[in-house]
Amino acid sequence: MTTATSAPLIEKHTIGYVPPQDRHGKVRDLFTLWFGGNIAPLPIVTGALGVQLFGLNLVWGIIAILVGHLVGGVLMALHSAQGPQMGIPQMIQSRAQFGSLGALLVVVIAGVMYIGFFASNIVLAGKSLHGVVDSVPVPVGIVIGALGSGIIGIIGYRFIHVLNRIGTWVLGVGIVLGFGYILSHIQTADFLTRGSFNISGWLATVSLAALWQIAFAPYVSDYSRYLPQDVGVASTFWATYLGSALGSSLSFVFGAVAVLATPAGMDTMDAVKLATGSIGPLMLVLFLLSVISHNALNLYGAVLSLITLVQTFAHRWIPTAKSRAVLSLVVLSGCCVAAVGASADFIGHFVDMVLALLVVLVPWTAINLIDFYAIHKGKYDIDSIFRVDGGIYGRYNPQALLAYAIGIVVQIPFMNTPLYVGSVSAYIDGADLSWLVGLLVTSPLYYWLASRDSAYRRRQMSMQLAMQ
Repeated sequence: MTTATSAPLIEKHTIGYVPPQDRHGKVRDLFTLWFGGNIAPLPIVTGALGVQLFGLNLVWGIIAILVGHLVGGVLMALHSAQGPQMGIPQMIQSRAQFGSLGALLVVVIAGVMYIGFFASNIVLAGKSLHGVVDSVPVPVGIVIGALGSGIIGIIGYRFIHVLNRIGTWVLGVGIVLGFGYILSHIQTADFLTRGSFNISGWLATVSLAALWQIAFAPYVSDYSRYLPQDVGVASTFWATYLGSALGSSLSFVFGAVAVLATPAGMDTMDAVKLATGSIGPLMLVLFLLSVISHNALNLYGAVLSLITLVQTFAHRWIPTAKSRAVLSLVVLSGCCVAAVGASADFIGHFVDMVLALLVVLVPWTAINLIDFYAIHKGKYDIDSIFRVDGGIYGRYNPQALLAYAIGIVVQIPFMNTPLYVGSVSAYIDGADLSWLVGLLVTSPLYYWLASRDSAYRRRQMSMQLAMQ
């Protein structure tokens, strides 16, 4: 297969198909992207919740974290493996399952989630910068963090991969040093005994880790779609899976270790700063650079979702790198205003929002994976995906929309979100298992509906040929 020998620094493609001559990169780039990108403050803060909020001790907290990431990472990596085979962004590809208009709901939900991730990360960037340089107020730090991520996101795909190749080595060494310092300077007597095993807390921590991985699903293949198609599904899967599961597990465990090594009740990042002692400022600088770099992915994903939304109705519009830059600045500005105005409790509101949004993203994950691997086996008509009428996929796919709706409904009793706590979740002390139920119900249901539909179409075609 012919591939580009060199790629332009500023990405020229937006949501369009990446032709073979523009493909570039190595499959190992996916490991560094997802490993380096997950060594960051937000997963550290999230991982600490297992012991802070759910009351687990260190051993059971680590086990729950590993189980969640190893399970959720499978789904995330299966999405990534679609990128080189399709050569298009994940949200555009959803038109093949839901139809050109039917996919819009998922596109909007994914876009809102990206924006939430971006805004939350710039708050963490602002706080990290303030922690490094006291004279820099948090609001100023938020703007600086947003601008840094904006520049990276506007340059695009290739620059994101380059930064994460560097970041993997720097952040990997940094977090190992951080673990070493904390474990050799434990400041609490109850480091190993604080907390205990409880089934609801363990299940909640597993769910939190699994949902962290699933949250990447709507955009993970955006960062593999430039790879040559002949890299194969298996190699793409394993590079992504190992990078994401390992990087995120390290960060989650780091957060748990830091809060247990410091007095109870401390803010997680304050605990990290205290627990890492003399190397604390270095750790904060590394985390600051990481959150700025990784947050570019969220801005990039939000902009691709917006372009997908607009292009659905303005199908003659051909988005360019300039279009992507303008929309990036619009999203960046709006997020800065929101983050500065609500930075005091922004992270808490963000976690609540993500838990609510994942209820409607989990059935999409199941449908997309079943359709790609079991129904179409990776073979799609790219031209139809970009047609305003959906081509052979139509404007709506009733089978996918029905399975999607049922996949949401069956999760309701198992939900635990700020909007609603289901009866089953309340019975098991608040553990949210909705994602697992959504996957287990939606996957076979969509396969059955889609298989029946395909069989019906074949029968109809046979009848028409017989009548001619």
